Amino acid sequence: MQSWGAIFDWDGVIIDSSAHHEESWERLAREIAKPLPAGHFKRGFGMKNEFIIPQLLAWSSDLDEIRRLSLRKESLYREVVKERGLAPLPGVTTWLRKLADANIPCVVGSSTHRENIELALEAIHLREFFTAIVSAEDVSHGKPDPEVFLKAAQKIDRPPERCVVFEDAHVGIQAARNAGMRVIAVATTNPLSDLTNADLAVERLDQLDIEKIGEWFA
Repeated sequence: MQSWGAIFDWDGVIIDSSAHHEESWERLAREIAKPLPAGHFKRGFGMKNEFIIPQLLAWSSDLDEIRRLSLRKESLYREVVKERGLAPLPGVTTWLRKLADANIPCVVGSSTHRENIELALEAIHLREFFTAIVSAEDVSHGKPDPEVFLKAAQKIDRPPERCVVFEDAHVGIQAARNAGMRVIAVATTNPLSDLTNADLAVERLDQLDIEKIGEWFA
């Protein structure tokens, strides 16, 4: 029988880049002299910039300006990464090695820009574990729309019902549900008690058991 496939969100699942992203929004706000509403970062976690900038921040409704600001924000993020460095979250490398040993294909499915993911993969030396990347540039609709996860499943040649999504954000968990996939939540952005909408929730990925997950697909 065909093995199941693993789809990983990026920020908050593979790396803890929240401080880097928050700093890049603050730098952009200072640069363009725009205000940042209280709580904006938590509300926008997991969403595309193209939604955050007009809807959550109300900075602009002009499509060209939204795109310019989005690209500038990501450029500032990469500057912060180069200044501060990155590391995989605890348990990530161990879990990816277990999946590789079990021949479970892995793919990234994220609202993050591809250049950011590629930069981070080089920094944390985990590129070998991922068959492909589906990033912000590859989708028209952000989470909770399932598009990013459905495209990721295609990359590893697995039907949605034989995929497990690893997520940290509520909007991503809902996207996995909308895709008809199983979802395991990691308590990096939200506490375990707040992740009851996932099939399973853990503090760190190396707490998981491949055989028990496989029973979902027996």
